Amino acid sequence: MLLPSNCLSFRHNQCSTTLPRLTVQESKAPRVSFLFPQPKAFFTSLVIWTLICIAGWYLFAAHLGVSLGYGPVPEDQQPIDLSFFLLPENLWFYSHFFLSAVIFCGAWHLKALHHPWKLWSIWGSALIIFVTYFGVQITVVINNWRRPFGDLLQNALSKQPGISVDNFYDLMWVFCQIAFLSMFVSIMTDFFTSHYIFRWRTAMNNFYMSKWEKLRHIEGASQRVQEDTMRFASTLEVLGISLINSVMTLVVFLPILLALSHYVTALPVIGPVANSLFWLALFWSAFGTVLLAVVGIKLPGLNFRNQRVEAAYRKELVYGEDHAERAQPLTVRELFDNVRRNYYRMYFHYMYFNVARNFYSQADALFVIFMLVPTIVAGAITYGIFQQISTAFGQVSNSFQYLVNAWTTIIELLSIHKRLKAFEAAIDDEPLPEIDQRYLEREAGAVHADG
Repeated sequence: MLLPSNCLSFRHNQCSTTLPRLTVQESKAPRVSFLFPQPKAFFTSLVIWTLICIAGWYLFAAHLGVSLGYGPVPEDQQPIDLSFFLLPENLWFYSHFFLSAVIFCGAWHLKALHHPWKLWSIWGSALIIFVTYFGVQITVVINNWRRPFGDLLQNALSKQPGISVDNFYDLMWVFCQIAFLSMFVSIMTDFFTSHYIFRWRTAMNNFYMSKWEKLRHIEGASQRVQEDTMRFASTLEVLGISLINSVMTLVVFLPILLALSHYVTALPVIGPVANSLFWLALFWSAFGTVLLAVVGIKLPGLNFRNQRVEAAYRKELVYGEDHAERAQPLTVRELFDNVRRNYYRMYFHYMYFNVARNFYSQADALFVIFMLVPTIVAGAITYGIFQQISTAFGQVSNSFQYLVNAWTTIIELLSIHKRLKAFEAAIDDEPLPEIDQRYLEREAGAVHADG
């Protein structure tokens, strides 16, 4: 028997077994975002508050800092060592961020006073955002270091007088200090983020298991609770941190890229363009994003179907371990044929997707150099400045290319999310996705056949 005897006519997840009816509040409870209190309101308010804080910084707080003696240092005079983090402008920004975070997190802490995950979801998110911003600032320090080191290397190779080995060792020691700080911040951030994401998985697991009686009839229910929640959490960790890092990189590096644009004398074919490096980064990233989004449009559905056919094949084999009449050769062959056909389709679609992605990646390595050729030939920049431009452009371009770099991971997350959405439908007594309905009809037919 595959289903309880009182569920032989199971359709659209409507079982005659009496189950407690969900209240309106329960039916609208968040599922995959259960870590957060009222996720739609939380994230909407977070976006609005972030925009308010950014506007407040540029329209008021930054000018107030200048009047109080916390003004910015010119780009070509910024420190190349750890004293960068103690610059008055940075200390003033840290204060602005801290005050903004306390106001937002404090308000939500009071609003969600009884939410079990409020410390991790509210305050933990603020900590991750700040540490990510601090990590991007470390990249800025390294980029500042590149100019004197690159110029020193150029002068040494051209046998300029007055250069000693101590000059190199001093700069290398400065880099070691920055690198050790970067390693510490990265390791501790990964440690905290791993705990943060596992709490998200725990929240999802606890919620789904509290509704297990409604969920256990769904195809692959055990896999969805155990494996899909695990994969959702781990995939979200990668995507979430990458997204935050991309946004913070844009906030930090865009002004640097704009400042470096004045070194670019002209672009090939186009000629002189104001803020040229910014417009180049925006154009190139948009091109790559559209390109991969178009060629990869079929992949989420194929990944979702692949999980289906693999789960159906695995489930039949599991039944065959306990029931001699299950996992018969014809049935197993048919199920494995479904697996094979879907993999072959995936191989084909991933082939041309990878062609486009690799083409773009290879072109990306040469794009900024190609655009800087007139400037390089004119001798308008030194090797150190070229290193700074190349790094800053790469940081901004990679941030704009978030969808390009994360597209395959996003595809996996979408396929997982589709499977978990079936749980939401079952919990809310809503019609299941068509593929789940067909599965339950097949299972009901198998029960009738068994008598």
